[in-house]
Amino acid sequence: MKDTENFLTDTEIVSNALNDYMEQSRSKMAPVIHQKPCEHIAELLKLDELVTDGGLTGDRLKNFLSNYLANTTRLHHPGYLAHQVATSHPTGALAAFIDATTNNPMAINEMGPAATSIEYFMINWMLTKVGWKTVPSHEQLDLASDHGAGVLTHGGSLANLTALLAARSAMVPDFWVNGNPGNLVVLVPEQSHYSMKRSVAILGLGEKNCITLPADKDGRVLPAQIPALINQLAQEGKMVIALVANACGTAAGLYDPLTEIAHICRNYNIWLHVDAAHGGGALVSDKYRYLVEGIELADSIIWDAHKMLRTPNVCAAVLVRQHQHLDHAFAQEASYLFHKKDQPGFDFMPRTVECTKAGLGLRLFMTLAAMGEKGLEDHVNFIVDMAKKAADYIDTQEDFEIAITPETNILCFRTDTDNDLQLEIRRRLLGKENFFISTTLYRGSRWLRLVFMNPVITMDDVKDLITEIREIKTSL
Repeated sequence: MKDTENFLTDTEIVSNALNDYMEQSRSKMAPVIHQKPCEHIAELLKLDELVTDGGLTGDRLKNFLSNYLANTTRLHHPGYLAHQVATSHPTGALAAFIDATTNNPMAINEMGPAATSIEYFMINWMLTKVGWKTVPSHEQLDLASDHGAGVLTHGGSLANLTALLAARSAMVPDFWVNGNPGNLVVLVPEQSHYSMKRSVAILGLGEKNCITLPADKDGRVLPAQIPALINQLAQEGKMVIALVANACGTAAGLYDPLTEIAHICRNYNIWLHVDAAHGGGALVSDKYRYLVEGIELADSIIWDAHKMLRTPNVCAAVLVRQHQHLDHAFAQEASYLFHKKDQPGFDFMPRTVECTKAGLGLRLFMTLAAMGEKGLEDHVNFIVDMAKKAADYIDTQEDFEIAITPETNILCFRTDTDNDLQLEIRRRLLGKENFFISTTLYRGSRWLRLVFMNPVITMDDVKDLITEIREIKTSL
C-alpha cells in the first residue's frame, strides 16, 4: 500500500509538469537543447541522495522533475530539426504510462491479452497499408495460407536484424542448425542505415559480405547494374540471399526504385527487404504514396511508427509478405512458455528476439486513435511539405545551396563549401540553444541537415535559423 498511497498526487505533479514542459517548448520559452556534463546533471538531480534516502514523492518529486525536464532535449520545440525521432503525440505518451503501470510483457498472450490484441490489430493495419493480406488470429499459423505477418520491436535496428533473420531462414533453411556455409552475401544501398552492416555481422555472415549496390550520383540504387553484380558474385561462388532497398535513405531521404528492384529480385530468387523505417510514413498519404510504389512486391519491410507517425519511442514494425518466413525464423523451444494450453489469443514471442516486450502497439494505437487516419495523413503531408518549402526558400538565398530537392521531410543544405565550417556552425548553433540540427556526409561533402518532425514549425522558424547561421558565419 505504501507504494501507491501517493500515486494520485504524484501523477498530478507529473502531468502538470509535463503539460508546462510541452507549452514552454512549443512557445520557445526554454532552449531546445541544453547540454551539461553527466556529473553536473547527476549532482543537480541529487541522484546520490535520492538513491540513499528514497522518498521521491511530493515536493522532492516536483524538484527532481523540474531539474530533469530542464536538462532534456525538447522535441516539441520548433527549433528541433535534428533527427528522425517523432515529436510524440500527448495521447500516445499516455499509452507509454499505461503500459508501464500495467507492466504486461505481452509477447506471450497470457501475460497481456489487451496489449497483444492491440498489437495484432495494428500489425494488420500496417499490412493493409502495404497492400498485403491479413487473416484472423486463429488462422495466423496456417501453413497453407499466403497471408502476411508482423511484430513490433524496440527500434528499427532490431527490426532490420529480425527481417534479415527471416530472409536467412527462408533462403538457407538449415543455417540455424548447420551454420554458415561461407558463401552468403547481402546487397545494401550506398545510403543504408548502419544497422544493416551490424545485422549482417550479428547474423554470422561477416561484415565484408555486406556489399554495396551500384548507385547514381545522388545515392539511389541503379537497378540496371544489379544483374551484372549478381552474376559477378555468382562466378565468385557467392550466393546473394537478400537485397536491401531504401524507402528512404538516412542521409538525404531518397527513395530507391522499388518496382524495378523487386522484379530483379524475383528473377534471381533473392529476398527483397525494404528499409522503410523512416519513409514508410508515405504509406498513409495519398499525396506521397507514389514514393513507395512497388513496396508490396517486397518480401519484408520495416516501418518505424516513432518516426513520421508521431508515436512515442520506440515502436518499429517488422512486416513480411508470407507469414511462415517470420514464424519459422527462430527455431527454439521453451517448455515453460510453449506448450499445449488454452489459447484464445496469439503469442508474438516466436516472431521476435525479445521475450519480455512492452505493449508497443498501444503507443501507436492511442496516437492514431487520437488523430484519426486523416489527421495522421495530414501530419505526414505537412512535414514533407515543410521540407519542400524550406528547400525552395533556402535555394533562393545566394549564400546557401541545397544538396537535392527533398523527397521526404529531410533537407540537406550548406553555406560555403568548407566541410569544417558546417561542423563549426552546428557546434555554435547548439551553444546558442535556439536550434538543434544535425549534419551528414552526402556525395563526399559535409552538409547541414534538417529533419522536419514538429507539427508547430513554421517558415518563420526556418528563416530565423538561416539568419542565425549567417550571424555565426560572420562572427568566425
